[in-house]
Amino acid sequence: MPRLVLTSRNKGKLKELKRLVSGLPWEVLSLYDFPGVPEVEEDGVTFKENAIKKATTVARYLNEWTLADDSGLEVKALNGAPGVFSARFAGVQGDDERNNKKLLQLLEDVPWEKRSARFRCVLAFASPEGKVIWTTEGDCEGIITYEPRGKKGFGYDPLFYLPALELTMAELSEEKKNQISHRAKAMKDFREYLFQRTSDIFHCE
Repeated sequence: MPRLVLTSRNKGKLKELKRLVSGLPWEVLSLYDFPGVPEVEEDGVTFKENAIKKATTVARYLNEWTLADDSGLEVKALNGAPGVFSARFAGVQGDDERNNKKLLQLLEDVPWEKRSARFRCVLAFASPEGKVIWTTEGDCEGIITYEPRGKKGFGYDPLFYLPALELTMAELSEEKKNQISHRAKAMKDFREYLFQRTSDIFHCE
């Protein structure tokens, strides 16, 4: 069975990704299975640039097939911020509480009808030689609430309200989130791609 390395150390993201790739004819691993892998500086100006850099860099280092996710929140009233800086919006990588607090402060005087936002996810799949094989993306539209709601999920989920469901992302069940989220949509494309192309990929090796 071929191996696929998920190039993330974000435990919340890894949990979602592993669930979303379950059932594929690949052995799924993460960077926690390879503790010596160095950090990849995410210095791209787009999610796609960062995803490709992470996928190709780790692929070459490990000589393994890799899947990289770069994702974040884009708020219309903030001209698309925090965008690629979502995980370090408040200055510290992965500090969800501080990131959410900063977001609410910046939107303090913004009315409900102007608080629209979207989550975006870009996936990049790379060969062991470090060649980008395929990319895709998914998004999810919502509104930023005035205060956190819900205890599930991670990141900006407690502030991301879904009008059709009348719930924030952090109030959804894991099953429901993995049906409608930006990451779920991108992973649906990836699953379909792998199911269709796995034999072709290895036939060309």
